[in-house]
Amino acid sequence: MSEENWAGSWTYHAPVVRPRTLEELAELVTGHRRVRALGSRHSFTDLPDTDPDGVLLSLDALPVEVAVDEERRTVTVSGATRFAALGEELDRQGWALPTMASLPHLSVAGAVATGTHGSGRQVPSLAALVRGLEGIGADGAAYRLGAEDPDLPGSVVALGALGIVTTVTLDVVPSYDLRQEVWLDLPWPTTTEALDAVLGCGYSVSLFTSWRGDAVEQVWVKSRADAERPDLSPARAADRTVHMIAGADTAAVTEQLGALGPWHHRLPHFRASHTPSAGEELQSEYFVPADRALDALTAVRGLADRLAPLLLVSEVRTVAGDELWLSGAYRGDVVAFHFTWRRDWDGVHAVLPLVEERLLPLGARPHWGKVFTATREDLAAAYPELERFRELRARRDPDDRFGNAFLDRLL
Repeated sequence: MSEENWAGSWTYHAPVVRPRTLEELAELVTGHRRVRALGSRHSFTDLPDTDPDGVLLSLDALPVEVAVDEERRTVTVSGATRFAALGEELDRQGWALPTMASLPHLSVAGAVATGTHGSGRQVPSLAALVRGLEGIGADGAAYRLGAEDPDLPGSVVALGALGIVTTVTLDVVPSYDLRQEVWLDLPWPTTTEALDAVLGCGYSVSLFTSWRGDAVEQVWVKSRADAERPDLSPARAADRTVHMIAGADTAAVTEQLGALGPWHHRLPHFRASHTPSAGEELQSEYFVPADRALDALTAVRGLADRLAPLLLVSEVRTVAGDELWLSGAYRGDVVAFHFTWRRDWDGVHAVLPLVEERLLPLGARPHWGKVFTATREDLAAAYPELERFRELRARRDPDDRFGNAFLDRLL
């Protein structure tokens, strides 16, 4: 029986197998012409898929590891571990991650491989926390890359193209508390005139908008316990818990109204025990250089009427720059423009070219794990290290064992 991704937007072509040991995993890698790792299934396209006669490897049956090195301030964790479980264990030991994605449901290796991120002016993506990787290569042998390995910057956001990642080592910091507050109806003139200040008014800030009307409908601000609480007047502070998608169940979102709580219960937008976002949806996202954010904001607002029939909500947030070759924030801070669409594949693909013809000339880079229509040539212009990555891939996987239609088409 065929299996689907989280949103029901993609049906995988290959069977899913769950090895229980690293030895079994290595045999599966060498025993098939094409293999791919399958994480928590939050990619929206054929990125994790492979050929029908290949195999998809889910690593959730492998032994679990969460090992904190207090001296180095790192944690080494099994790649299939969900961030929700990692957060609970780290906090129990007095440690934390500097950032989390909006969904704690994601697997560590999958989120890292696609450049997934949270928000914050000084906060990098989850991939930028990586200090080491272990996995199984195309020849079935185990490999390990440490922080000083010259291949590491090209091997973190690697789209599953270099091997099956079994463990990831991440930077950690001492545990901390946050409060989350939501502000409603921030006028567009205030937003555009003070965009940097708005996006920097908390440890993590997200603007939620339909792009229509006179105001940004919601601003979610997550602040450290010792930080001054923001004042986004003339917006008004919410006096009840809200969901960013109109009509959705507010039980699914993390606690708001300024109540202090541990980092892993505030940084995500959604609770691990509930279906996040809308569930049945598509997503797109584009990373725009921070100094072009206002241009991008204006450009997307000009498409509001075209986007409205398909859009559930859009989110604008910040990500600090890093040195990872295929990262959306490679060598520069970015503002991420995220679109949560209704699950209408044809309709979304009809409007994406309109979005991209406005954002790509501004230097935007599409998020690898979400829906986009950018071509191989577009990506080569957006990701300056793409050719270098191709060379690394040819060296690490000369027989294209970890290839698939997505990589064939775009790389």
